Amino acid sequence: MTVQPQTEQGLRLRRLWDEHRHAAFPARDATDPRLQELALYEAWLGGVVEAALGRGGTLTRVHRLMLQVREKEGNQALWGVAGEMGEPVRSYVARLLAIQELLGSLPVDPP
Repeated sequence: MTVQPQTEQGLRLRRLWDEHRHAAFPARDATDPRLQELALYEAWLGGVVEAALGRGGTLTRVHRLMLQVREKEGNQALWGVAGEMGEPVRSYVARLLAIQELLGSLPVDPP
């Protein structure tokens, strides 16, 4: 059973995540360590997205904390990969970071 998001941010996340899941990974040869780092970030982010969508577009306190730590760490490495590899990696990274930002705007479930 799919839980429908209850907020505008949740609905936007659902649309953006669906669009992202239908986009191909930006390289055929994923043996490049830079692309492996990108795939690892995408897998981590995807877990948080799926959990939030499964809760109707809300975060757990643990997921909020994970996102805050990630935000403090920064995204320089991801932007570095995007800059080095150009398009379509740049667009792919930009979409993932937009998803991360949108996740940060979701409400947190009460304790």
